[in-house]
Amino acid sequence: QVQLVESGGGSVQAGGSLRLSCVASGDMYRRACMAWFRDGPGDEREGVAGIGPDGETDYGEAVKGRFTISRDNAKNTLYLQMDRLKPEDTAMYYCAAGRALSLNPDWITYWGQGTQVTVSS
Repeated sequence: QVQLVESGGGSVQAGGSLRLSCVASGDMYRRACMAWFRDGPGDEREGVAGIGPDGETDYGEAVKGRFTISRDNAKNTLYLQMDRLKPEDTAMYYCAAGRALSLNPDWITYWGQGTQVTVSS
């Protein structure tokens, strides 16, 4: 069992930055594939970024070059550095753990409760 708790959301102006954190409990974290998702305007869940246990990464097209995912296995913590934020990045962001490095929500086993990010123009 893995429990995920996000923090770091908030309101920022376009062009600004935020860093999200996700603390994971449970022994599986070091072996888990981790990811960030967000709920899009049509309530679809969009994959933002993913990272494997050895540090390999994948990014959604909408955030490539602006967001950076990282993990600190010693602290059981996942991060998402978000730079050059745009109003269309406004969403609830979810930390997730799954069995493979994928931005497909069907591959996710555990979800956090979410943290809201609001970007104003």
